[in-house]
Amino acid sequence: MSRFGVFVLSLFWAVMAHALPTLQASVDRTRLEAGETLELTLESQDVTQFGKPDLHALEDDFEVRGTRQLNSLHTLDGETRASTRWIITLLPKRSGSLRIPELQLGQSQSQPIDVQVVQADSSRPETASQVFIEATLDSDEVYVQAQAVLTLRIYHSVSLYDDSTLSPLQLDNAKVEPLGESRTYEKEINGIRHGVIETRYAVYPQQSGSLDIPPLTFTATAADNGEQPAGTTRAGREVQVSSLPLHLSVRPIPSAWPASAPWLPARELTLEEHWNPDPANQPPQIGDSLTRSITLRAQGLSSTQLPQLPATEIVGLRRYPDQPLLRNEISERGMTANREEREALVPTHSGKLALPALEITWWNTREDHLEHSSLPARTLDVQDNPALSADTPVADNNAASHLLWPWQLATLVFALTTLVGFALWWRARSQPAVLRAAQNGPSPRTLLDDLKRASQANDPQATRQALDAWARQQPETLAEMAARFVPLSDALDGLNGALYSESGQYWQGEDLWRAIRTIPPAEQVLLPAGDGGSLPPLYPK
Repeated sequence: MSRFGVFVLSLFWAVMAHALPTLQASVDRTRLEAGETLELTLESQDVTQFGKPDLHALEDDFEVRGTRQLNSLHTLDGETRASTRWIITLLPKRSGSLRIPELQLGQSQSQPIDVQVVQADSSRPETASQVFIEATLDSDEVYVQAQAVLTLRIYHSVSLYDDSTLSPLQLDNAKVEPLGESRTYEKEINGIRHGVIETRYAVYPQQSGSLDIPPLTFTATAADNGEQPAGTTRAGREVQVSSLPLHLSVRPIPSAWPASAPWLPARELTLEEHWNPDPANQPPQIGDSLTRSITLRAQGLSSTQLPQLPATEIVGLRRYPDQPLLRNEISERGMTANREEREALVPTHSGKLALPALEITWWNTREDHLEHSSLPARTLDVQDNPALSADTPVADNNAASHLLWPWQLATLVFALTTLVGFALWWRARSQPAVLRAAQNGPSPRTLLDDLKRASQANDPQATRQALDAWARQQPETLAEMAARFVPLSDALDGLNGALYSESGQYWQGEDLWRAIRTIPPAEQVLLPAGDGGSLPPLYPK
């Protein structure tokens, strides 16, 4: 088989492998104590598959406690898709590092997932109560404004009605962020199966010293295990349990922190940069729009704590920023903050434009030292854009050299042409009017009317096209006219901002049209005699 045939066959199998439906697997947590259950979710969007996933591979390390199936429809990009989810409750058979193996559904196969099962805390007092509450902190000491994760677990060995309440967590000198919704699972304690309701909070102390976390109270109605006659009100008893108070030591900002930088304590911080199009692969031209996206990601912080990134202020580069995108991600370690800033960069000059390095200073709370995360400096090689330049004829060096006649011959030629010109002028006096030469393409008046209509219609795309066509018939380029007339420069900035940002639908073209109508003529441009911008008289004297 030829190399081309091998390539085509490999490409065919790659496409077929990509087209095969996949079975997505996920768990509600990857770290748990011995005796606790976890939920494994399998999701398939292959409507041709029937039946259930094969769960026999789980039997070595897990006990399958139950399986639920959910069918749903959702719309993505105008396309309606069906999906099926299986929620499987698993109880690990042993502690240590366990792996949920690949599971099969027809030709689809899920990816493996590793979970960590640790021994229960032997120092924690077990209770014979049917309902009790436990509160823990992931750390007893944090820096000011750093994250501490508070976890509340309510254990119950009896059934509870759905009227349970938990007192709110309110702290002085600290901000509190819930970490998602409460989750439920099961845990076996002293041979008795308990249901567990787990709620987590991210706590950010705002003042150094000691932070006291008061007891939280859980109130619910426990169901009566006895038989209840049909049609009667539900029987039960009210239970109320409270957690123990906790104390958190809050450290001040360390002395090694630079006073000029905003305080930023995080477990991990990264900076990422994306370009569209990538200037390394496609060198930009004057007037091109480059979209630069910078994402700041910090583990252990809220998105509101992330600082604004330095602006790209470079001579020869127009900047049109969008609103920053802020979002938070919740994981086993708490909250991870994301801040994405996007900006459109439009080169206005050719040549090499140097973008400086971007650096963020932060304090590594996991290793307790100062760190710097940065994006390297970048150089943009901007090329000339012929579409934005006026049509300027290039002189021929050879023709110019032929024009350097001796001055004697030049004097003779000048005298002859003067006589011929005088004779033509005398003859022209008898003509009834002056006929203009026919023009190729649209006239300046037509182009100006097109520009007027587009700007008054507040259409930035049509205005830009009409403006370029009009400028190509002017003695100056747009850049030269904007350099000597400030209102035109401001109006062009507004037009570019509408073209290269998401606010184009609100652009108003009146300022640009007013600037075009009022632009003064260039003093250095000499018009030919008799062409002062108006028609010659019909009856010259």
